[in-house]
Amino acid sequence: MTIAYCFSCGAQKASSVVSCGSCRKSPATEADLVKSLILSDDFSTQGQLAHFANEVRSNHCLTAPDSLVAKAREAARAPKYQRVLTATQPPRAAPQSAASPVEHSRVVSASPPILRIPAPRLTTTVLHQSPFSVLGVTTRDNRKRIVELAEEKSLELDHDVCQKARSDLTNPRTRLGVEIAWLPGVSPRKASQLVENLVSDPMAIRKESGLPALAHLNLLASAFEAVDGTHDADDLTGFIMEAAYLAEELTPEEVLRDINEDRAVSGFPEVRALDQIESELTERKRFYRGAIKDALDRLPPMTLIQVMTETVDGVTSGGENHAPGLIDDLVDSYEVETQSILQKEAENVYKLIKAARDHTVSGETAIKPYVDKLDAVARNWDKIAQPIQLSTKARGIDHEASRNLAYEIRSLAIDLFNKHDMLVQSQRLTKLIQEIFSEVPEIAARAEQDADALADILQQRKRAASREVEWAREISYHAEIGVMFKDPLSISPDGVSWKGQNFPLDSITRVRWGGTSHSINGIPTGTTYTIAFGNRNSEALVELKKKDVYNTFTEKLWRAVCVRLLTEMLEALRDGRDLHFGDALLHDDGITLVRRKFLGSNENVRCSWGQVHVWSADGSFCIGDREDKKVNAAISYIHGANTHVLEQAIRMGFKKPGMRRLSEILN
Repeated sequence: MTIAYCFSCGAQKASSVVSCGSCRKSPATEADLVKSLILSDDFSTQGQLAHFANEVRSNHCLTAPDSLVAKAREAARAPKYQRVLTATQPPRAAPQSAASPVEHSRVVSASPPILRIPAPRLTTTVLHQSPFSVLGVTTRDNRKRIVELAEEKSLELDHDVCQKARSDLTNPRTRLGVEIAWLPGVSPRKASQLVENLVSDPMAIRKESGLPALAHLNLLASAFEAVDGTHDADDLTGFIMEAAYLAEELTPEEVLRDINEDRAVSGFPEVRALDQIESELTERKRFYRGAIKDALDRLPPMTLIQVMTETVDGVTSGGENHAPGLIDDLVDSYEVETQSILQKEAENVYKLIKAARDHTVSGETAIKPYVDKLDAVARNWDKIAQPIQLSTKARGIDHEASRNLAYEIRSLAIDLFNKHDMLVQSQRLTKLIQEIFSEVPEIAARAEQDADALADILQQRKRAASREVEWAREISYHAEIGVMFKDPLSISPDGVSWKGQNFPLDSITRVRWGGTSHSINGIPTGTTYTIAFGNRNSEALVELKKKDVYNTFTEKLWRAVCVRLLTEMLEALRDGRDLHFGDALLHDDGITLVRRKFLGSNENVRCSWGQVHVWSADGSFCIGDREDKKVNAAISYIHGANTHVLEQAIRMGFKKPGMRRLSEILN
């Protein structure tokens, strides 16, 4: 069912393209058509429609977002809409029998209106209890006429009621309040008709146009009495927004003018002080808030929350714009009445947070049920608090209860990750904060930072896991060694195995390997390859003939073990430890070598890295002084533990320009 408003007068009509029943206008130009489309629920939300219609009724202008205008303009080019424009253009030579545009619009507007909800009915309203209505007098009747009608009505109604009504209307101190609660600025005949229509069709007053703001609001306040528990939530949202925007148009000057115009006819003294009008209007706005609140209180709880949320969301554009004062007052009243419920739900959240903390030692599986319950309770809390959050955001302040609750949940999320490495549950709680506290700017900003940080950590872990899988694939190898009786040699993330011995990768502290060539009478007879690996207590020795197995295995061993040994060696040097390799003593800033003498004892010589050079010879890694050939050390590849690791470290250091300490490689 379509809801649309006239682009010219703002009255409700059945469709965006039909003629208006009030002003008889229909879209005649593309600009009119674009406005008409925007003023329909095909393009605008309920909240936007109420706002736009109020703009048109107030000052005949429409301030829609550029994106919405562009969308409507694009739709207006469709053939079905262009045909509407063509049909509304006056014909160049129309025959006498052809229907004129006025006749056409009259036929269209005669169709029955489309209603969103069944029309409610009332037996009486607050306006029927006004002294004007009780006595049947008008704002233009003089004191004598009021007294006469009061005497007549005393024969039908309670005498005290009639006398009080007479007193209220004739006493200058009380008359102003009665006038402001009535229909100032409306002709007596029209006022009588409007009040009478409230009983048969109270919601029809929403379609009235041309009424003074105060009179229209008083009628709307009475129409709110027709709202019951079955009223459509979207329709009620629009109704409240219409009243709120109309209340913003109230000005003391206009009310003073309307009242004094009637008093000039009735003979009562004019109101001189504008502050009297302002004081009465302040009380009147409280009455409007009460009328709306009473209507909301007749709704089921969840419908009430829905209407409040959609109303505040609509008038503030999601908390970005200031709300009309009537909505702010309504939210303040709502906050007071929901405070105890919110407090109780918040206490349940705090209990669940404590329970989750108490069970962290039992692991993530034990934590998950508490996080599930916390998620549900926090969302229930947020449903109630949503209108308040939107309102406080629009006013530029934080909702303290939301901030406190959000920080408690955030604290749990941080601890679950930092102290217990429960990334999944921490992410769940962070996402929860983002969703239910998005209207609290401070919390929303922090939650976004937390979410980004956790997402980065998760991505890093995924990459690390991917690298670990790739690394496991790269280091894994298995071979059978032997001619007749074969022994398995294997390496994997579980460790290195040979002849029933298994060494976990992290336990291996030493490795060595090399080949020995054999010959008889100068004729090569082959090469024996040796590989050894072990921990501080034992060592496994592998001897084989196949070069391809030797090369492949040592390559895997380097990636699986030696990279770690290289890092540990450099860290030890950086920490000030010295390491022995054969006759050499390794320091971070150099190496102690041996000066060998033909006669006498050998002498230890400490050299900086800039003084030495390295080479390989006779199955050994050699290090010597550049200037003194007698100062050197030869460390066997095949017999010396971690010689290959030492060589790699020194050669890497030499590639670093200006290297003074070997541990600089770690940088």
